Amino acid sequence: MERVVLLGGGPAGITAAKLLRRKRPDWEVTMIRPERASMIYCAIPYVIEGLFGQEKVCKSDALVTDTGARLVIDEATRVDFTSREIHTGRNGLFPFDRLLIATGARPVLPPIQGLDGARNVFPVKTEEDLSAILGAMTERSRQAVVVGAGNIGIEMAQAFARRGLKTTLIEMAPHILPALVDADMASPLEDRLRALGVDVRTGLGLCAVEQDGERVVKGLLLSNGDRLGLNEGGRDDLIVVSAGVRPNVELFEGTRLHIGRTGIVVDSAMATNITGVWAAGDCCEYRSFIDGEIAGGKLATNAVPMAKVAARNMVGEEWHYQGFLNGAATVVEKLRVGGTGFTEELCLRKGIDVVVGHGETTSRFPMMPEATKVRVKLIFRDDDGRLLGGQAFGGEAVAERIDLLTLAIKSSATIEDLMNFDYSSQPWQTFFPAANAIVMAAEEAWARKADRSRAERCPE
Repeated sequence: MERVVLLGGGPAGITAAKLLRRKRPDWEVTMIRPERASMIYCAIPYVIEGLFGQEKVCKSDALVTDTGARLVIDEATRVDFTSREIHTGRNGLFPFDRLLIATGARPVLPPIQGLDGARNVFPVKTEEDLSAILGAMTERSRQAVVVGAGNIGIEMAQAFARRGLKTTLIEMAPHILPALVDADMASPLEDRLRALGVDVRTGLGLCAVEQDGERVVKGLLLSNGDRLGLNEGGRDDLIVVSAGVRPNVELFEGTRLHIGRTGIVVDSAMATNITGVWAAGDCCEYRSFIDGEIAGGKLATNAVPMAKVAARNMVGEEWHYQGFLNGAATVVEKLRVGGTGFTEELCLRKGIDVVVGHGETTSRFPMMPEATKVRVKLIFRDDDGRLLGGQAFGGEAVAERIDLLTLAIKSSATIEDLMNFDYSSQPWQTFFPAANAIVMAAEEAWARKADRSRAERCPE
């Protein structure tokens, strides 16, 4: 009997447990997880908003135990890759023949004196973080500051605003959602946030904090010299930081496991440099599907396919993970927004010449109730016309468009391919048969590419 240990109980660990037990029911599979419960991290803002209770974002342990895997709630304290044993705090030793490391990542706070350990400063990731934020919100709470305008940051800002708190959203980049969309696609979203009452401040960094003698932050100093003061010294106000994560790899420091700048180094089979040891999810360092360069990709939607590849290779099959595209979506009030692949801004930073197209329709036939605007942006490589990225916003069906564009990128689709895209049409679900926003964006990119080529051939 093979002894398999899964270190970590998030999306990667749960996915691997299911697949391993299904393919090798005779194997002994043990999951070691330090947390009381596995969290649905991206739903935390909606608990803060009050849409449902905290218990709704805690996954059932039955997801693991119903497979026949053993679940151990304990913290691993040491991994011995030579003796192939895992030491834990309360349950002793766990020998393994095969090991999957899926320890995830944790939020990071900006390296500003007085921020870490402050009583009214909270990261957003774990059940403990959620409990702390809920516990800090009192009848006297009047103000919330959110640092970081990524997906979770803007959703937290909306949650606080809907709870009636004066909310400020701070983002160092020139616009919100800088990893997801470009400035031209972000602008309408910022307008929506401001209409909701959120004070959106972009292009500003957090420079310093003012703290009282009891570890309470009472003021924030921004890079433009502004000071954000909190009510009554900040005791009942909240500062939430959603500014990135760091892989949980400290357990392996000093071992022979190869760790890179952004996580555990793995190959396309999700195998580490140690025989019989794989890794998947946020604890890993991996590369972009598009150009093969090391890229950020700490998303559950990346962790799941990584874990499937790892588990299939653990049972002796041959599978390979192709890399990050980071397709993702979020909401600003009733406006859905998403992106996949490279943004135009990232292409410019990488020195990639691109041609861009936009398309705009409504989400339903224009005369249908609740038809809303849908806008699509496509980014193509200029030399071969290959799709590098796509973005969309609208009142509905945005995530589905992003998924389609992700598939198009992975299939090496070109401008011509998307100009020839066949689509369906129905009054409640799409625009008229005469037009499709993706096709329109491709056609505009084609026209721009043709104009550019004509200008190069016939300069004035």
